[in-house]
Amino acid sequence: MEKRALAKSRWFRLIPVVFITYSLAYLDRANYGFGAAAGMAKDLNITESVSSLIGALFFLGYFFFQIPGAHYAEKRSAKKLIFWSLILWGLLASATGMLSNVTGLFAVRFFLGVVESVVMPAMLVFLSHWFTKEERSRANTFLILGNPVTVLWMSVVSGYLVDAFNWRWMFIIEGLPAVIWAFFWWKLVEDQPKDAKWLTNQEKQDLAHALEREQQGMKPVKNYWEAFKTGKVILLSLQYFFWSIGVYGFVLWLPSILKSASNFGIVAAGWLSSVPYLLAVVWMLLVSYYSDRTLKRKSFVWPFLLVGAVAFYGSYALGDSNFWFSYTLLVIAGGAMYAPYGPFFAIVPEILPRNVAGGAMALINSMGALGSFAGSYIVGYLNAATGGPGISYIFMAGSLVISVLLTIAVQTHKTEKPLLKSGVNA
Repeated sequence: MEKRALAKSRWFRLIPVVFITYSLAYLDRANYGFGAAAGMAKDLNITESVSSLIGALFFLGYFFFQIPGAHYAEKRSAKKLIFWSLILWGLLASATGMLSNVTGLFAVRFFLGVVESVVMPAMLVFLSHWFTKEERSRANTFLILGNPVTVLWMSVVSGYLVDAFNWRWMFIIEGLPAVIWAFFWWKLVEDQPKDAKWLTNQEKQDLAHALEREQQGMKPVKNYWEAFKTGKVILLSLQYFFWSIGVYGFVLWLPSILKSASNFGIVAAGWLSSVPYLLAVVWMLLVSYYSDRTLKRKSFVWPFLLVGAVAFYGSYALGDSNFWFSYTLLVIAGGAMYAPYGPFFAIVPEILPRNVAGGAMALINSMGALGSFAGSYIVGYLNAATGGPGISYIFMAGSLVISVLLTIAVQTHKTEKPLLKSGVNA
C-alpha cells in the first residue's frame, strides 16, 4: 500500500480546542487549594480536617459516571456530552464563591466532580477517533498539558485575584470562562472525521483506513466486563490509583505547603507553585515525542515515577534545613509525575479493541479519581495532624514506588510500524 501522509490540519484545528477545554476543567478543580490557603476556611468556619475532606470530595464525585460517560461518547456523541459539561461545571465552580456555609460547599464540590467525571474519558475517546497509534501519545499529551499549563498560570493569577479581591471573587471569575467556551467547543469540533467539512474526501478515507487497520489482528473482546477483568486492565487501574495519590496530594496542597514552610505571602507562594508545572510541560512534550517515535510506552512511564518518588523522599530527608534545596526537589517531583501521561493513556487503545477501549480508559481514570480522593484527603489530614508536610512526602513517595512496580508488571505486546505516516512532525 502506498504511504500517504495523514492530514496535518487535524493538529491545528482540534488540538488547541481540546487543550483549552481540558485546561478549563482543570482550572475549576485545582483552584480549591488557593481558596483553602486564602481565607475560605476562616470565613466559613472550616476546620483543617473538614477542609481536607471538602478538597477531596471533588474526586469522590469524579469517580462516578466515568464509564457511562465513555460509553455515551463512543456510542453517541463526545461533542454533546462535553458541551453540557462545560456549562454545568462553570456554573458550579462560580457558585463556590457565593456559598456561606460548609454544607453547600460539600454539595458543590461533590457535584462539580460528578459533572467533570465524563470529560477525560470522553476526550480520550474523541482523540482515538481522530489520531492513529503513532500519533496518540502526542495527542494525549496535548490534551493533558491542559493540566500543568493551567496550574502554571492559575497559580499566579489566583494569587493575584485573592490578593486584589478575595477568595470568593477568585472562584466566580475563574468559573465563568467554561460557560463561554462551551459555545466555541460546539462550533469548532465534530465527533467523527467523516463529518468534518475541512477534510477532503481522500483525507477522510486515508484516516478511516489507518484507524481501521489498527483494529486488525487485535483479539476480540465482547463487552466491558470481559475487558475489565483482564490482568492488564486491573494492573493499569491499580497503577493509576497509586500514581494519582502522589499527583493530587501534590497539586491541591502545594500552595499551603509552601506558604507554611516559608515566610512568603500568597502571591509569592503562587509563583513558587507554578514552577513544577513549567518543568512538567517540557518533560511531557519530550516524553510523548520519543514514545511515539519508538512506539514504546512502559519505558517512558515508570522511570519518571521513580524519579518523583526519590525526589519526594529527598525533600522529606532535608526537612526544614534548606528550604530552597527542598523546594527544588519538589519541582523535580512535580515535573516527573506529569511527564508520562501521554504514553500511559496510549497503552489501552493498543491492547484492547475500539468497542471496549473507551470503557477501559474510563475504568482506569475512575480508579485514578479514587487515588486522587485518597491523596488529597490524606495529605491534607497528615499536614494538619503533624504540623508539617514531611510525613506527606513519605506517603506520596511510597505511593509512586508502588505505581512503578505495577507499571513494570504490565505485559504489553510489541507494536508494528504503521503503513500510513503521520502528517505532523513534533
